[in-house]
Amino acid sequence: MEACHSPHQSNVTSSGAIIVAIISLEAFAGMWINAFIVCVLCIGWVRKKTLNSNEKILLLLGCSRFCSLCSSWIYGFLSNIYPNCLLVYSIFQILGGAYSFFNCSSLCVSACLCGFYCIKIANFRNRFFIYLKVKIDRMVPWLLLGSGIFSLIIGILIHNATDKAICKNVNFTCQGRLWKATIKIEEHFYPLFFVTGVLYATSFMAVIFSTVFLLFSLWRHKHNMQANSMSSPSMEAHIRAMKSVLSFFIMYSVNFVCLVLTITYIMMNENNMIVLMSIYLYAYPGVHSLILIFSNPKLEKTLLRIPSWVQYKICMR
Repeated sequence: MEACHSPHQSNVTSSGAIIVAIISLEAFAGMWINAFIVCVLCIGWVRKKTLNSNEKILLLLGCSRFCSLCSSWIYGFLSNIYPNCLLVYSIFQILGGAYSFFNCSSLCVSACLCGFYCIKIANFRNRFFIYLKVKIDRMVPWLLLGSGIFSLIIGILIHNATDKAICKNVNFTCQGRLWKATIKIEEHFYPLFFVTGVLYATSFMAVIFSTVFLLFSLWRHKHNMQANSMSSPSMEAHIRAMKSVLSFFIMYSVNFVCLVLTITYIMMNENNMIVLMSIYLYAYPGVHSLILIFSNPKLEKTLLRIPSWVQYKICMR
C-alpha cells in the first residue's frame, strides 16, 4: 500500500481536476440527501418501534444510494488523482464489486418503490391486482431481501471477473505490493454485461408498467368523480404518487440510456464518452432522492424545518 503515497503518482491534469470537482459536488450532495432520508427514517423507527412498507423501501434505497455514491466517488477520485492506487492488488476489484452491489440494489429497490406505489394507490377490480394490494405489505420484506441477494450475487461475480481479468494481464513488481495490469475486456465479461443489461431492462419495464397503470387509474378515477360530481381524498394520493412516479420515469429513462451507453462505451474503450455518461449517473441518485423527499410529507416537513433550526441555533449563540 506504500505505492499509494508516492509523490510521483499524482499526475493531475486540468481536465482531471474539473472532472473530480464535478463528480465530488454531485456525489457529496447526493450522499447528504440520502443520508438525510436514512437519518429521518431511523429516528422515526426508534421512536415508533416500527416502519411501514413505504419507509422500509425508502430506507434501503437511501442506504444503497449513499453507499453507491461513496464507492463510485472513491473510484472517480483515485482514477483521476492517484490512478496507480487502483493498480494495488484488490483495490480495483473491491471497488468494482462494491459499486456493482450497491448500484444493482438501488435499481432493484427503486423499481420496487414504483411497483409499490402502483399497487397501493391504483384502483383496479382485477382479482390478481386485489390480491397484490392485500398482500403487498407482507411481500415487501421478501422483495427487498431478494433484491439484496441478487445484487450481492452480481457484486461477487463482478469482483471475481475483474480479478480474473487482472490476473491474466499482470506483471508483478514493486516487491509484491503493486500489480501493474492492462485490463482488457475478456470473454467472461460479456455474460456479466448481458446479465446487467437484463437487470436494467427489467427495472425499466417495471417503472414503465407502474407509470402506465397509475396514469390509467388516475384518468379513470378522475372521470368517475366528474361523472358523479364528487370529490375524493384519494385523488390527492393519486396525484402525489403520479408526480413521484412520472419524475422517476423521466429520470430513469435517461439513466437507463446512460447505463446502456456506458456498458457499450466500456466495451468500445471510449473513455471520454464514459466520463460524460458518468456525470449524469453521479447526479441521478441525489436528484431523484430529493424528489422523493418532496413527495413524502414527513420527509418534506423535516427538511423544511432545517433552515429555521439552524437559524435558531445561530441566534442562541
